[in-house]
Parts: sequence; C-alpha cells; structure tokens
Amino acid sequence: MKKLMSVVMLLFVAILCNAQMANPVKFTVQLKTNGTAEAEIVFSGKIESGWHVYSTNLGGDGPTEAAVHFDKKDGIELVGKLTPRGHEISKMDDMFGMVLRYFENSAQFVQKIKFTKPEHDIKCYLEYGACNDESCMPPSTAEFAHKGKSPAVDAAAAKDAAKADVKAEAKDANGADVADPTTTAEAVTDTVATDTAAVAAVANMDKSELQKLWTPVVKQLEKFDKPINNSLLYIFFAGLLGGLLALFTPCVWPIIPMTVSFFLKRNKERRKAIREAITYGVSIVVIYVALGLIVSLLFGASALNALSTNAIFNILFCLLLVVFAASFFGAFEITLPSSWSNKIDQKSDETSGFISIFLMAFTLSLVSFSCTGPIIGFLLVAVSSSGDIVAPTIGMLGFAVALAVPFALFAMFPTLLKSAPKSGGWMNVLKVVLGFIELAFALKFLSVADLAYGWHILDREAFLALWIIIFGLLGLYLLGMFNFPHDDEGRRTNVPQFFLALLSLSFAMYMVPGLWGAPLKAVSAFAPPMNTQDFNLYKNEVHPRFKDFEAGMAAARLEGKPVMVDFTGFGCVNCRKMEAAVWTDSKVADMLNQKYVLISLYVDDKTPLPEPMTVTDTDGTQRTLRTIGDKWSYLQRYKFGSNTQPMYVLIDNEGMPLTGSRSYDEDINEYMKFLQTGLDNYNNKK
Repeated sequence: MKKLMSVVMLLFVAILCNAQMANPVKFTVQLKTNGTAEAEIVFSGKIESGWHVYSTNLGGDGPTEAAVHFDKKDGIELVGKLTPRGHEISKMDDMFGMVLRYFENSAQFVQKIKFTKPEHDIKCYLEYGACNDESCMPPSTAEFAHKGKSPAVDAAAAKDAAKADVKAEAKDANGADVADPTTTAEAVTDTVATDTAAVAAVANMDKSELQKLWTPVVKQLEKFDKPINNSLLYIFFAGLLGGLLALFTPCVWPIIPMTVSFFLKRNKERRKAIREAITYGVSIVVIYVALGLIVSLLFGASALNALSTNAIFNILFCLLLVVFAASFFGAFEITLPSSWSNKIDQKSDETSGFISIFLMAFTLSLVSFSCTGPIIGFLLVAVSSSGDIVAPTIGMLGFAVALAVPFALFAMFPTLLKSAPKSGGWMNVLKVVLGFIELAFALKFLSVADLAYGWHILDREAFLALWIIIFGLLGLYLLGMFNFPHDDEGRRTNVPQFFLALLSLSFAMYMVPGLWGAPLKAVSAFAPPMNTQDFNLYKNEVHPRFKDFEAGMAAARLEGKPVMVDFTGFGCVNCRKMEAAVWTDSKVADMLNQKYVLISLYVDDKTPLPEPMTVTDTDGTQRTLRTIGDKWSYLQRYKFGSNTQPMYVLIDNEGMPLTGSRSYDEDINEYMKFLQTGLDNYNNKK
C-alpha cells in the first residue's frame, strides 16, 4: 500500500510540474490565396499578458528574432522577406544594450510568395523568441505544411526558378560557376539560356521519352573496337610490389635461409630438396590466392565496390591503418595467437609429403602476419574499387608470387644466400618507412568517406598539408634526426637511406605548390579532386556542365551537340588520374568544353533520392535505389553493361553510342582520337 501511495504522489508531483511549464504564445498558420499567382503565408500569434514576442531583423547580438525557415519550397518563389504586422513596440533594453522591437497581446508575421509551378509543396516553420520581465522561453517554432494545386502560375517567376535550378546544377563544390574560362560573356549567357530550357524540357518529358534515354546499348557498344582494360594487370603488379615489400620485413626475410637450410638437410638429394622447396612456394601461392577467392566469393564485385565508399568501412579502415602504422613504429607488436602457429607446426612435424610442406607454408603465413597483415589488408581494400570480382584474387596472386619465388630460387641456388643481405637494423628502418606510408594512405580512406558524404573535413589543401608533413618527417627519420623505440642505438644513415630521404623530402617539397592549386599529377590519384580546393590559382580545368543524365541529354538536344557521359566516383583513383593527366591538356579541354556536353555521374554519391526507386537489375532481381549514386550505378550497368570507373561513353542525342567506350588510359593522343571519332560519327549522322 505504501508503494502504491508513493507512486501516486510521484505522479501528482509530475502533473504539477507539467502544469507549471510555460506556454505563453500560441500561433496559427494559414495560406491566404486570392485566385492569383501571389499568396501569403500568415503566422498569427496570441500572447499571454505580461509576455512579448520579438520582431524581425534585430541583429545578431540581440534576443531570438522572428524568422521563417523553409525545409521545402517546391513550386513557389519567395517575395521579399518575412514582414511583421500589427502594433510593434520599440524600446531601449538595458540588458541587451540596444533598441528592441516586440509585440504584446498579439503578433502577426507574413511571408509573401509566388507560385512557379501548377502544383506546390511547402514545408516551413516560424522561429521566434518570447520573454517576460523575469525570464525568457527558449527559441520556439510554429510549423506549417501545405501541398496542392496552385491557383495560378507566374510566368516570369517560373522562368527565374528554372534558371536558378540550372545555376545551382552548374556550380562546383566551391560554389563557383562552372564554365570554360576562355568563353566570352555572350557564350556564357547562351549556355545559361540553353540550360534553363533543358531543365524545362526535362520537366515536360513523359515517361516514354525518359525510358528511351535509358534503353540498353550494350550490343551497339560491342560493335565498336573496345580498348583493352589493363586494370587487372595493374592490380597484379600492385600485389607483386606488396609482396616484395613484405619479403624484406623482419617477419619474412630471416625465415628464408632457415627454410632453405631445412629442405637441404631434410633431403640428401639436392633435386628432391629443390622439388620440395618449389612445392613450398606453390603452397604459399595457393594459401594467399585462396584468401583472395574467399573475399571475392563472400562479398562479390558490387558489395566490394559499395564497401569502398561506405563511410563507416573507410573510417574503420583508416583507424586500422593508423594502428598498423603505430605497430610498425614500435609502439606494440601485432601477432596472431602463438598457439595457432604451434599447432600447425606440430602437425607439419607429424605428417609427411605434400601435407607437411603445405602446413609449413601455412605456419609461415601465421608467423609473418604482423608484417604481411597490414599490406594484405590495404591491398584487398584498395582493389575493391575496381568493381571486378576477380580483382582480390589477382592481387593476392601477385603478392604470393613475390613472396614465394625467393624460397624456391634460393633452394635451387643455395650459394645466392651468401650474397643476400643479412638481417639487421635495416629491416626496422624498412618497417618504419612502411609505417609512414600506411599513415599516408590512411588519409586516403578517410578522404573517400569525406567526399562521398560531403563532410568537407579533409579538402584538398588539408590533405596535401598532412602528406607534406608525413613525407617530410619520413625524410628527417631516414637522415637520422630521430629514432623509434625498436631502432638500434647509434643508428647511422647509410647511402641508400640518404637517397631515399632525398626522394621523400623532394616529394614533400613537390606537393607544396598544390596548396595554391597546382595540379600535382603525381598525387592526383590519391588527393581529393581540385574542386574541393578553397584557394586555387590554377584555372585550366574541365568541369562537367551537368551531374544529371536527363538534364544533360536535354541540353545536348537543344544545342545539337554529342554527349560524353563520364561515370566516375569520389573514391575512384584512376578517375582523378585521368582528370589531372588528360583533361588538363589544352586540346582535350577545348574539345570537352566546346564540342561536347559533358555529364559526370558519381556512382558513389550518397545524397538521398527524393523518393526511393524500385528497379529490375541486370540479373533479374528487384533492387531499391536510395541514393543518387545508386541511380547512376544502375544506369551504367543497365544501359552500358559495365560497373567499373572511370568509363567514358560518347553518345548522340538519342542515347546511342558513337564509338566504343574508354576507360583508364593516360595516352592523350589516343584520347583525342576517341573524342574526334565520336564527333565525326555524330556529324555523319546528321
């Protein structure tokens, strides 16, 4: 009973407390129309005695002023600012030290609008502040939403709204107008007029016209000679380079003479020892290739591509690389449980033949994880953006070949071991160098998430500043200016380290002009795109006129120009390389700016679509497209039969290909031939 009474008393107190919550102002909102294209949104408030509501435009140092904010204003244009009506009191306020204007008993605020479309959708709210002589309310709101048919449409306002939409579409990430710097004022005016008409044309397109633009043209593309895609070859060599780096780490290099000696002692016949050493090398290849296959089968190409631009995944991998870098610097050692390698080693002793050799190779993989793990992890994630399902397997093949060949090679020619460099402090230096490199690449993964979600926390100059510091510190380390915990005491700089330090410091100095907008082709693949640069003195750039497929196609029809569709991505390394190395060429830039309508579609843009779209994918499954990137990725697969970036497609005004598609290739002459062929075929169709 006492517990029940306690609960009742608590409820009673809560009710009393709630009753004391002040609500001195009550607003009602209505849309007043008079059958014309003009209307008013009227906020009418009743104010309790002793309270007052502040008016508009009081200044930043005053109390909360009345202001209207729009979450959505589709089909309308604002006319002027929010206007107060009624008996406004003006009085000097000692606390704020300024003249304040406010209302007592009642207040009214009006926002005039014009209708620009036959239908409108409005969502807004009035923010206001209320006080009495003793206290003030926190900023409060009065919300309003209205959706329906407009009484009339103002023709001039509709034209201005379309023009504003085009200007917003034609701005780069810095808010600057995107136009060829060599064009005249008249040309810019004509372009804006065309783009305005293009937006209007898209709005008037019916469903059948839009579907025609999306018609698949995979078979038509196959009729043209397509360039060879060397991306898998690059991935193999990237894996090969990773394997060579891992080979010279303290976790792998000292094992080579031990392993070769084991095979030679185990078999008196040198031929049999060589055969088993080769088997050992093949086993290493099988183990790492199997890892690549597992990653491919678990995720698939589309899932890996999605992961490569997922914010959480990229941030986690950035943190993982930072942890690996700290480990390479000597802060701690990352190893797999010793029981794993002990058990595998014991099994290899208990068995014989191929299984024994395979288990020995597996033991090597476990023991060397602290050095190979960071390199393998970076490689697997880096190749995921290629969109090719076999890319992880090819990368692991290159890695394993570089790791396995020396074991077989030294077994065939044991005398080579005498000339091989001995283990020592140089291996710790190599680990530190790898640590700096991993730290630099950690920023790349953070940049991908930053670009995909538009956070702007790591724009180009911030990224370059951090890289300059990282590679500058690397150069100073190699010169012996400072040491890490696991370095030898009295470490001295040798000749190879000196030249490597010279290279690192030169690289850091090379990046300095990039802070002012220099293109920096050597790092364009890793740094954020130029349009994220706040201060840019470099103007010879190519920017897309459109980032929307339908609007760009409509503009091309009006101008009578062919279209280049650029399927790209914020996290696409090769896309940045092409933009820096090829698009900056004056002939290519002139062709793209003057002869084509350039449409860039970012397949990893995480901006939500106004409404989710349900589509049938190329494999017959139903998919829901939720972001702009989803939509353009689907367009690339459905219409052009590809999912890799960059992909450049030249099409006519009906969406039909003019020549074969083109991918990553920095040959400027070949790129010009590609553009000229498309232009000639377009002119021949007229």
